[in-house]
Amino acid sequence: MTAPILEMHHGIAVVRDDLFPGGTKARFIAQVFDGVQEAVYASPPEGGAQTAIATVARGLGKRATIFVAARTRPHPRTLEAARLGAKVVPISPGYLSVVQSRAREYCRNTGASLIPFGAEIPGAVEAIAAAARLAAFDPEEVWCAAGSGVLARGLAAAWPKARRHVVQIGRDLTPREVADATIHVHPRKFSDRAALAAPFPADPHYDAKAWELCLAKRGPGRVLFWNVAPLARG
Repeated sequence: MTAPILEMHHGIAVVRDDLFPGGTKARFIAQVFDGVQEAVYASPPEGGAQTAIATVARGLGKRATIFVAARTRPHPRTLEAARLGAKVVPISPGYLSVVQSRAREYCRNTGASLIPFGAEIPGAVEAIAAAARLAAFDPEEVWCAAGSGVLARGLAAAWPKARRHVVQIGRDLTPREVADATIHVHPRKFSDRAALAAPFPADPHYDAKAWELCLAKRGPGRVLFWNVAPLARG
């Protein structure tokens, strides 16, 4: 287990998991390849899981297949996944429900392993918690972006006594999904970029939006922000 790298920005301890190859999801996603040669994910065009899966697959010598909405110009995340060796399957119409349906059908026909939304797989929460405990920092308040809530639950397991805040990016979250963290809804859609850039490499569709609200609403004491993924290089 590799300990996260921390940096201080505006008095906030930032976990730089953008420096971890593939980002936070790459810490636990290898298990989806156990016993299979190919793993499949249905992704929104901006989704960071694309590059995490492609990175891990490349390291294992396995095949990653990404189903994603067809676009005239593919998103840099999708281009990077392809550059890392993933097979990209563009789907039209590109509604996520349609993309997911096609991915499920592909897995039924090929025997490939289907990765659930947000890579919500057994052991994910525990792997995140184990990494967080290695950070050598005892936060009184924790912030992160949330899509599926897996990261939020992992950080809750690591620091149950901290004040925990998540920034909802995309679909509506339930308190259970984020371990009863305070939920802040970012006003911009997932496909929109953050208004301000963070002082560290932060995904403009995801982590940068959470950073905006963390800066604006953080409380007193030791505050930690978890930056999930590296910037897409396309």
